[in-house]
Amino acid sequence: MSETVNGVVFVILAFASIGGAVGMLTTRNIIHAAFWLLEVMVAVGGLYLLLSAEFLAVVQILVYAGAISVLMLFAIMLTLRCREDSVCPVEISIGGGVLSAVFGTVMYVAVARYGDRIAEMPASVPDTAALGELLFTKWALPFEVASLVLLVALVGAVWWSREED
Repeated sequence: MSETVNGVVFVILAFASIGGAVGMLTTRNIIHAAFWLLEVMVAVGGLYLLLSAEFLAVVQILVYAGAISVLMLFAIMLTLRCREDSVCPVEISIGGGVLSAVFGTVMYVAVARYGDRIAEMPASVPDTAALGELLFTKWALPFEVASLVLLVALVGAVWWSREED
């Protein structure tokens, strides 16, 4: 019964992820595209949970779905001068369609040819607590530097988009 539930949840999350990506690419409104991208990121976080990768799921939801999506929405809303700037025409590119078809074919051939190989699992898997302790004791400085870089980028976006007097 558990495998059936996992399969059904996987199918739902996969269709949500693909549907969000298609919605993001086909919408004419840039703010709607950011929300479609948020749906994709949340669905990918759910897929990580299905794979029992709790830390990756939490990082996906907090960092990408939370922080990056909010940062993109703030940047979009701060840089738009009027409402009409957020709507753009949908341009269909033949070259883009050809490239996506070639990429899809290459991916299909790669999965069909090498899909039956199974990777060896490690003997012991580190848990989330050990990873968190390692990150916050030995890798605290890079986290602080990254937060300062993001803060400077946000302040720069606000300064750049301000009204000229």
